[in-house]
Amino acid sequence: MTEASSNSSGTRTGGIPSVIHEGLPTQLPDIDPQETQDWIDSFDAMVSERGRDRARYVMLRLLERAREEQVGVPALRSTDYINTIPPEREPWFPGDEAIERRIRAFIRWNAAMMVSSANRKGLEVGGHIATYQSSASLYEVGFNHFFRGKDHPGGGDQVYIQGHASPGMYSRAFLEGRLTEEQLYRFRQEVQHGAGKGLSSYPHPRLMPEFWEFPTVSMGLTGINSIYQARFNRYLHNRGIKDTSEQRVYAFLGDGEMAEPESLGAIRVAAREELDNLTWVINCNLQQLDGPVTGNGKIIQELESNFRGAGWNVIKVVWGREWDDLLARDVDGALVNKMNSTPDGAFQTYSVESGGYVRDHFFGDDPRLRKMVEHMNDDQIRKLPRGGHDYRKVFAAFDAAAKHSGQPTVILAKTIKGWTIDALEGKNATHQMKKLTKDDVKKFRDRLYLPISDAELERSYDETGAAPFFHPGANSPEVEYMMERRRALGGSLPKRQVKAKPLTLPGDKIYSELKQGSGKNKIATTMAAVRLLKDWMRDKEIGKRIVPIAPDEYRTFGMDAMFPSAKVYSPHGQQYESVDRKLLLKYTESTSGQLLHEGISEAGAMASATAAGTAYATHGEPMIPFYIFYSMFGFQRTGDSIWAMTDQMGRGFLIGATAGRTTLTGEGLQHADGHSPLLATTNPAVVHYDPAFAYEVAHVMQNGLERMYGSTPEHPNGEDVVYYMTVYNEPVSQPKEPEDVDLEGILKGVHKVGSMEGDGPRVQLMASGVAFPWIKQAAEMLAADWGVYADLWSVTSWNELAREAVATEDHNLMNPGQPSRTPWVTTQLGGGLGPYVAVSDYMTAVPMQIARWVPGDYCVLGADGFGFADTRPAARRFFNIDAESVVVRALQGLADAGDIDPSLVEKAFAQYKIDDATATRGVMQEGGDA
Repeated sequence: MTEASSNSSGTRTGGIPSVIHEGLPTQLPDIDPQETQDWIDSFDAMVSERGRDRARYVMLRLLERAREEQVGVPALRSTDYINTIPPEREPWFPGDEAIERRIRAFIRWNAAMMVSSANRKGLEVGGHIATYQSSASLYEVGFNHFFRGKDHPGGGDQVYIQGHASPGMYSRAFLEGRLTEEQLYRFRQEVQHGAGKGLSSYPHPRLMPEFWEFPTVSMGLTGINSIYQARFNRYLHNRGIKDTSEQRVYAFLGDGEMAEPESLGAIRVAAREELDNLTWVINCNLQQLDGPVTGNGKIIQELESNFRGAGWNVIKVVWGREWDDLLARDVDGALVNKMNSTPDGAFQTYSVESGGYVRDHFFGDDPRLRKMVEHMNDDQIRKLPRGGHDYRKVFAAFDAAAKHSGQPTVILAKTIKGWTIDALEGKNATHQMKKLTKDDVKKFRDRLYLPISDAELERSYDETGAAPFFHPGANSPEVEYMMERRRALGGSLPKRQVKAKPLTLPGDKIYSELKQGSGKNKIATTMAAVRLLKDWMRDKEIGKRIVPIAPDEYRTFGMDAMFPSAKVYSPHGQQYESVDRKLLLKYTESTSGQLLHEGISEAGAMASATAAGTAYATHGEPMIPFYIFYSMFGFQRTGDSIWAMTDQMGRGFLIGATAGRTTLTGEGLQHADGHSPLLATTNPAVVHYDPAFAYEVAHVMQNGLERMYGSTPEHPNGEDVVYYMTVYNEPVSQPKEPEDVDLEGILKGVHKVGSMEGDGPRVQLMASGVAFPWIKQAAEMLAADWGVYADLWSVTSWNELAREAVATEDHNLMNPGQPSRTPWVTTQLGGGLGPYVAVSDYMTAVPMQIARWVPGDYCVLGADGFGFADTRPAARRFFNIDAESVVVRALQGLADAGDIDPSLVEKAFAQYKIDDATATRGVMQEGGDA
């Protein structure tokens, strides 16, 4: 039990009065304690004599009557607009508040000057000044007293820094000696001064891999990613992989950012799993990018209701200590009522107006309020602070959060955007204001009491075009203090380090089964991938490090056989008898379960994949996420999360199952993935494969495991890529791996798998994934009916072929005078006779990626347009990607080249009716379900 929790008697364990009891504050002054006690005694007697049901009924009637009489009793899901922790319950502050105030002043200055400098004439690269100025106290409380670094015995905390606050982190690192003044001048200039000599705009681990740990500026992702990071910490602990019991996750967010669906979308997960290792700090400066978050409402109250209703511990830090005396005088609740009824838009106005204005408009409409501040002058009223700027109030909130158990905690801290900079404070345009005038800078200096003379300012402007940075010296009391605090807490943050343990990867034997083919049976490539996954999970070395993830689709992908053995992870175990408990494949939950079953949430599943795929860095424990999902709901639905995962240098497997536009026959438009490979091309760290055969699946997965989790001279700790493999639900005959298999071709993107023998015109047929049977059938038809003979190519990756070709051309551009290199795909396909005809279950643009480098006439068939529900034969005829369409397209290519009579094309067109999808009516299919 802590400040924000209570027992049934309304007191904390040990008899200490609670701060919050069922959402109602108990800190307001009691002007008649005896009368209060009489009411309580009466209620207790009713419970004792008449029972809880009668007491509940009477309480509900009283609440109803209170509303009728317009008595402002807050709803049980929210509290009055005052601090959760009253002054008498604030803990002793262990630091030196004066010296910490000086440290904050130095950091504030350098953060603001960094952005202003980056926008000097002729540079103007942007940046944000106001966010950090509003949240400086929130961060500094954490850095000086709570955030544990990587060297802490408990393993260190994971801190998600708000993206727009990055200048404050750079400024602190400068004082600590981690960054140079030169680097601060090069904020947002990452190339022109040389690699590593500038600073990224926001937290980007891929750009600054030793500094930033979590990418956060894509708003909303911080919320969901931090929840699943805290959950994954518990997963590691409960599975016995790492003791994470002393590690906490802190996430800093903005009140405007909470409008993003991802911000609030998973908060019930954190409460349900009792993630008391998670603390959110929401900087409520009441402003979003272009104006108030909710001018006519109260965002803190709204968020309190959301979080309290979801089961979180909520701590509000609304008012600074100067308000304590006024609240103590509020014997009849007039001040609290005014606080409750004043909208945020008015509070924002008060932040920029004079004390006289506040006296007249906030205190002046009620004589009781005006009397309450009659002893204060206008300047004192103007300076009445918000709680997020009061160091002791913020410390009390952090301290309570750290001691709370059983629930995640959210701290709602009220601040002023741009605080301490007169030119920016509270203005709607604050977010867009990038630079300060000389007069603005001088006022800012004076407000921070910095020892920088006008002459120094002028000299700096003359020499650099911007104000100077300030450093008090490595031996100054302030720097020595902050360094001592960080040493005591385990080292500087933010910081990313890789201390992953080397893994012994399984040898070739584990892949042999898939290479034998399926014989007389037919299996889908999804089943091939899942079969290999099961073998991996049985491996003594890597088995426990596999993290299977699915959004409520394990049965869909044939993974229900894992339920009884691997079990579904639940921090509470299984506290019920499963409805299918008598079945062999019964659904089984366990505290040490290996399967992460995310429910219907691809966003949550991606957050888990990110946490698992970055554990090699965040925890020094390499984990291997294997996230399998409906392909359509991957890059299209959660592409931003995948981008963040690769920014964070995550690794692992994303398995886009039920891939293709025509294989998930009955599901229709929103399930028909015809474009995910194209979306995958936009992410430089995503390696996409579209294998046709089980043996290709084996080689792709083995290669991915070795690249990401093996060790090479170039990548001793593994390579920071993610493998995206599209697989299908359509069962097909799986051939045995050829003895002369072209392994290089499989991994680079295309290999020759067959050739029709005969004398006559030749064509080159190319296909990926589930489309290969179409070109195989087309080759047989061409030979039997038209005297045309085909070479067959399996394209395992259009994307990798195009990527290598572009890289080759870039190399040639950057090395003039040197012998030109030839793209690998050109060499691989060279020598083929006749036109090249390419087909896939994706839109035409996917195979068209390599058109420039194909050494011959190139014809492409693709599933362009929206998907729909029907049989596979009907859909493929409609899109003209079936075997018959391939035949006609091949003949047309030969006719265009003058190799056959054009009349043959007309004959084939009429014979196969490729313009008539109704011609496929009655054609049977198998394995049509998901």
